[in-house]
Amino acid sequence: VQLVESGGGLVQAGGSLRLSCTATGLTFDAYVIVWVRQAPGKEREGIASYSSNGGNIYYAESVEARFTISSDDGKNTVYLQMNNLKPEDTADYCCAAGPRFTAYSEGVYISSPDRCTCWGQGTQVTVSS
Repeated sequence: VQLVESGGGLVQAGGSLRLSCTATGLTFDAYVIVWVRQAPGKEREGIASYSSNGGNIYYAESVEARFTISSDDGKNTVYLQMNNLKPEDTADYCCAAGPRFTAYSEGVYISSPDRCTCWGQGTQVTVSS
């Protein structure tokens, strides 16, 4: 299993970035794909998740209305469009995957991202003020 992220970088506050995550070696609709970020000195934060099995999407309150998760299921790729970025969004952004057991369990990865079983290498997002 491999998750590969791309699209990080340096952007000014108020700007936008789009991250991509391509998954290989897993059955795409058997997993929930989760974007997780970790800032220096802080805990991991699950910020957005997507399940191709039903299309359910969840967001953390910290990013809802600014970030949008989407996918190209045919390419096993999930995107994270980040708008109106703030300096506090600066973090290492990682794509992760957790097993989808039921539709009701998909949201657990936002509150408990460490339950993900597969992880990408991460991409740095830096927002300057």
